[in-house]
Amino acid sequence: MKKIHTDNAPKAVGPYSQAVISGGMLYTSGQIAINPVTDAIEAVTIEEQTEQVMQNLKAVLEEAGTSFDKAVKTTCFLADMNDFGAFNGIYAKYFTSLPARSCVAVKTLPKNVLVEVEVIAEVGE
Repeated sequence: MKKIHTDNAPKAVGPYSQAVISGGMLYTSGQIAINPVTDAIEAVTIEEQTEQVMQNLKAVLEEAGTSFDKAVKTTCFLADMNDFGAFNGIYAKYFTSLPARSCVAVKTLPKNVLVEVEVIAEVGE
């Protein structure tokens, strides 16, 4: 098992890793809309927050030597299911390989963000 860390994504806000590689698969922790440079949530709208989440995921995927195209499964959490359409529009730009996905509404997300996404992806060829 190999722990993944990059300074280009937010540091973990608890006792966990940004991601772990095991058995040729990468398992990311859920990413929220924290800007890793400022360590703050600057994005306000669901679209802005989703873009920041995707940039954070991209950094973790790249650090692990993989990409959005290698994603097998995502789990998406929304604070409000009314944001589903707007979220989906941004999500579709990144996950063009159409991995399996679950998307659920939750009562509250860390730091009261609007969206959180985690990814399982293949690593290597």
